[in-house]
Amino acid sequence: MKHLATLLRHELRCLFYSSSTYVASVLFLLLMAAIYYLLLSQYAADEFTIPPSEVFFQTFWLPVLFMVPLLTMRSVAEERRMHTLEALLSAPVTMTEVILSKFLAAWIFFCVLWLCTLSFPFIVYYGTNSEAVLDQLLSWPAYLGGYTYICLSGLLFVAVGILSSALTRSQLVAGMLSFGILFILLLGPQLIGAQQFGPWTDWLKSPLQYLDTGQHRDSFVRGVLDTRPLFYYVTNSALVLSIAAMVVESKA
Repeated sequence: MKHLATLLRHELRCLFYSSSTYVASVLFLLLMAAIYYLLLSQYAADEFTIPPSEVFFQTFWLPVLFMVPLLTMRSVAEERRMHTLEALLSAPVTMTEVILSKFLAAWIFFCVLWLCTLSFPFIVYYGTNSEAVLDQLLSWPAYLGGYTYICLSGLLFVAVGILSSALTRSQLVAGMLSFGILFILLLGPQLIGAQQFGPWTDWLKSPLQYLDTGQHRDSFVRGVLDTRPLFYYVTNSALVLSIAAMVVESKA
């Protein structure tokens, strides 16, 4: 792993020089700003018992579906299409270092983009100049738990994007594949759990709850730090990245 830091710096530079990175960033911030504005509009019109910070994180799945594919679709697919992956592997680096550097660069950028949304309550405060508004919007425990969950779950989501990019030479195919897998991960357990399967319903309830990202998110936002989501995201991220490394090595 002695070359990982060098590869990571290279991948971060590539992200900042990529047009798709800026497209993903602008779309993400515009989408989250629109969601935050609509959320505040609803709170101004009606009274809610749930704090706005908790409701804000309930929409996390929507930008993930679009942002992660845009950030990761060219990570390996473009290298294979341009035949630069072979030259990279001819250097004294391992496949694990290559995949980890691409994964960490995308994950760091993913987390930084989400942290930018922390500015939304302060923008509202400067617009209203009301300490009471800031106290209502800025719930530090909810934000701490929410961002912790975003960074933790992002490990698996970004790993899925890297694997999708490793499976094909086409950025478009990689993005569509990543979108499909993420859709299943994010919404699949909730959609399946809403169905009735007769005597199998109770049997499926427990594993579906374990896979339900919505329940994981709610637990973190409310300050309940469970080790099961930690195990789920970390181990599956490692598994997905291992598969990606084997796929790239077999096709290199």
